[in-house]
Amino acid sequence: MSRLFGTDGVRGVANRELTPELALRIGRAAASALPPNDADGKPIIVGRDTRLSGTMLESALVAGITSAGRDTLSLGVVPTPAVACVTRRAGGAAGVVISASHNPIADNGIKFFGPDGVKLSDDLEDRIERLLDSGDSPRPIGDAVGSAGIAQNLARHYYRELYEDAADLSGLNVVVDGAFGAAYAVAPYALRKLGATVTEINCENDGSRINVDCGATDLQPLQAAVRAKIAGGERNVIGVAFDGDADRALFVDETGAIVTGDHVMYALACALQDRGQLARGAVVATVMSNIGFERALKKRGIGLVRAAVGDRYVLEQMLRGGYVLGGEQSGHIVDFRYNTTGDGPRTAVTLLELVAQSDATLHDLVRDVIPAPQILLNVRTARRDILSSPAVTEEIAAAQAALGESGRIFVRPSGTERLIRIMAEGDDQALVHELAARVAGRIEQEVERFVST
Repeated sequence: MSRLFGTDGVRGVANRELTPELALRIGRAAASALPPNDADGKPIIVGRDTRLSGTMLESALVAGITSAGRDTLSLGVVPTPAVACVTRRAGGAAGVVISASHNPIADNGIKFFGPDGVKLSDDLEDRIERLLDSGDSPRPIGDAVGSAGIAQNLARHYYRELYEDAADLSGLNVVVDGAFGAAYAVAPYALRKLGATVTEINCENDGSRINVDCGATDLQPLQAAVRAKIAGGERNVIGVAFDGDADRALFVDETGAIVTGDHVMYALACALQDRGQLARGAVVATVMSNIGFERALKKRGIGLVRAAVGDRYVLEQMLRGGYVLGGEQSGHIVDFRYNTTGDGPRTAVTLLELVAQSDATLHDLVRDVIPAPQILLNVRTARRDILSSPAVTEEIAAAQAALGESGRIFVRPSGTERLIRIMAEGDDQALVHELAARVAGRIEQEVERFVST
């Protein structure tokens, strides 16, 4: 049986795979598995994104938690990093977010934070999973039953985090793509409060359109909006796009070019290095970060430590090694100066500060990152074991041999969707595309073979 928790909590199609019944059981199991309340009865902090299924799953999850004798406080629609922040700053027993992040509308998910605002360990998630059907969860009665409350202005802790020591952003013209998700109100408000001129696109509380042809999963609308402003004679125009739960942010610079998470980490790492604040002289990224990013860091004398895919694994590596900055190419940036998880709005504030405080444009700050040609392909299948097939392993090995030292190929099962992901990169674009297609084709053949037998 496959593990219920993936790299970013439990995910599935809402009301089919991630049902209210399962959410209730997860709530009961989590309430039992998490460390006991102290004498003050600290609540579990709950937040969600805008998905239509969010209120349904929140009701079931909260019912499960309270039925096991734990209290909850619901923040409503807030970014995932806001739940981590409020849990940490307000003294919550734990935090839980109902969101499927960048996944399609029909999906939803449940992910937990500990009282320190850090995602739960694999061991604790496994304990929750074991308790789902054990029947060992408590059944208190009377005044021992937990209570479900609505948070009163607790989100101020997150707003304060965004504003603390933040620079004046006056003079910057920022286009914000909220992806119809959790950042739809927070991000524009915060950037305006810091002095930026803000134009909003896709900044509505509309869970029927979350991540659809917008936000960090599709930067074309943001690029079009930025380029239109540039063509109209406006200056200092920068775009920022969030995903559904706003734990990631991607950008469009003053030329209309895309700025990835690799570019962002490079700009932040260089700034920290210049200030003598880059702990261990290195950045933590995943195996998916582009080799061009690694080359640019090396020229600046900055090291790169690679972790498995998933911001939780970046975080674990940062904690083990004492690093302060890490992230993913997809825009998850973990900056321990401000938060304990990927934080899209804070990343936007921090990067825009660098632009506002320097004579350089965003394009100038990231221009030394010259990405090597890279391709990402997906094969839809739930058969993770297909990667151990000799035919597949031989094809992957042959592709890596063909790329040599100038490139990489990396194949993995997705931690959030039923996909096998193939990433290939190298200096020869035609070869990279050819080899990735070969590997994807071999995986598809093996999947078909297993289905037909």
